[in-house]
Amino acid sequence: MSQHASDQNGTRRLRHRLPVRAWHWINLWCLIVLLLSGFQIFNAHPALYWGSASNFDAPWLEMYAMRGADGSVHGITALGPWQFTTTGFLGYSDESVRGFPAWATLPSYQFLSMGRIWHFFFAWLFAISGALFALYALFSGHFRRNFWLGTRDWRGLGRDILEHVKLRFNAHSGKYNSLQKLSYLSVVFLALPLMIVTGLCMSPTINAAAPWLLDLFGGRQSARSIHFITAFSLVLFAVVHVVMVLLSNPLRQLRGMITGRVPRSPSSSDQESSS
Repeated sequence: MSQHASDQNGTRRLRHRLPVRAWHWINLWCLIVLLLSGFQIFNAHPALYWGSASNFDAPWLEMYAMRGADGSVHGITALGPWQFTTTGFLGYSDESVRGFPAWATLPSYQFLSMGRIWHFFFAWLFAISGALFALYALFSGHFRRNFWLGTRDWRGLGRDILEHVKLRFNAHSGKYNSLQKLSYLSVVFLALPLMIVTGLCMSPTINAAAPWLLDLFGGRQSARSIHFITAFSLVLFAVVHVVMVLLSNPLRQLRGMITGRVPRSPSSSDQESSS
């Protein structure tokens, strides 16, 4: 049976192969744990800098608490020259001084070593599953078939952006449009490798074995900042991804990512599968 085969009654068609679905769900849980445990690690020193060393006088991002004139404590988030009151969320929450609140960290209480154990374990799981998926995608033709942008895709990029701005989606076509392809390629070939490499820069062992990595990013603190920024870019991608799913027949999309098959739309054909 070919990859584009449909059910015997022809009512469903293959949308996502098993390796794609497995990598999707492994990534979901890995990214959740990595994000929450990453917040736990960040809370040990809730400030970010550029360069090789922490310049306590000039963080570009800092979360802290300060007491007001009335004696109450306020959470403050400083981004460059701007300061924002973020009491209850960033800087001060649950009557304690901490960067991110307890509900957003793993574990919820301040426990740096445990946060690192969770973070490193799932980082390796994330990296290994990503490497295996990359091999599958390259050798099976998944990347070439579904994500490679041809001349027609580049010409239609402006149109696809405009259609998304207008919240018009062609959820039943079974193909990724040029904007989706560009987003997925940016995540797979730029954001995810950048997350892994900058994460390795946090390891003293890697620093000793490959000091050129720190030089590549301009120092340990710069690598930490890029790691943090990239993590939030992935969070933003995930939020947009979920919103897009909710706006384009969420039950159908979820069914396709769980079972691999989706109901055949009247206009679709077997050649539309993006497995």
